[in-house]
Amino acid sequence: MTPARIITLHQPARLEIGAGSAARVGEWAGDAERVLVIASPITAGFVDQLSLRGAIAIFDDIPGEPDTGTLDAALAAARAARPELVVGLGGGSVLDVAKLVAAMWDGTQTLAEVAGPNRVARRRTRLVQVATTAGTGSEAGIRALITDPVAKTKIAVESPHLIADLAVLDPVLTYSVPPAVTAATGVDAMAHCVEAFTNKNAHPVIDGFARMGIDLVGRYLARAVRDGSDTEAREGMMLASFYGGICLGPVNTAAGHALAYPLGTRLNLPHGLANAIIFPHVLAFNLSAVPSKTAEVAAALGFKAQSEEEGLLNEARTFCRSLGIQMSLSKHGANQDQLAQFASDAYAIRRLMDNNPRDMSVDEVQEIFQAAL
Repeated sequence: MTPARIITLHQPARLEIGAGSAARVGEWAGDAERVLVIASPITAGFVDQLSLRGAIAIFDDIPGEPDTGTLDAALAAARAARPELVVGLGGGSVLDVAKLVAAMWDGTQTLAEVAGPNRVARRRTRLVQVATTAGTGSEAGIRALITDPVAKTKIAVESPHLIADLAVLDPVLTYSVPPAVTAATGVDAMAHCVEAFTNKNAHPVIDGFARMGIDLVGRYLARAVRDGSDTEAREGMMLASFYGGICLGPVNTAAGHALAYPLGTRLNLPHGLANAIIFPHVLAFNLSAVPSKTAEVAAALGFKAQSEEEGLLNEARTFCRSLGIQMSLSKHGANQDQLAQFASDAYAIRRLMDNNPRDMSVDEVQEIFQAAL
């Protein structure tokens, strides 16, 4: 740590953790007369578990990769409901939309005007974030991502005004998440921690959260995949995801997420799955730049000691495959002709690529996509 390295750490004002904690939302919300719940068609079924009072409006038309049209529709629903409280109830996509709705519905700023860092003017509406997956850690963070369907890119909004007043980690809400989704989102949570831990902008404080998150994934992800009702494993993974979300604020991710984004915007892969496929390749690529930290990651995940890229890549891919993740891009619909476009898109995401501990050329990016094909 050097005197010149300054970070700002934002966290939700209140955090409720544990089985059944979703019921605390209604108590915390008090006498809020108008509540808007942002959800997916599946997570909308959990609304009754929040013990909310007052008039409750639900907007549940949130797809896996929400785009600008999704946000426009959610904002229209909010302007019709005029909520005193916005509740995000779902995975990362739902929680990201809820952040933007709470900050924008009663103002005049457009998405273009808030895109980027620290451009949200203010937020008057209270915000609760109730996670129903263990992956993005969006409930902990100050960022929201929305897909531009024309440019096929992610629009990132970052602001302290997007932080939750209350975040809830109730493992019961994750019991029904299928094993495949549990596995992919769990690797995504780990990728947040690993990419922050090995980042050019890594910081000892954030390293601590990252280490805790990686350790929890090593201990609990396989258990959560095997038995979705394993409360201890589910809670451990929710904490890992939360720690990953904390890592994103002051440090952020790097090449792994940059390479994953085109797989979402152009191939329509779910965010967690895209990150899971890319994770082993970037972990191995960065080995020479951050050998000691990579060794910590490998030990936490139970890999055999590896000092060469190829061996580490094989260990990491075996880990992901053991969770039931299909690691071949071609099996998910990708073809050879798309790889150059994927590489060009990923290489252009400089806000993430510039964080990577080892510089990566556009040709090297394409080589990773080729290896993952």
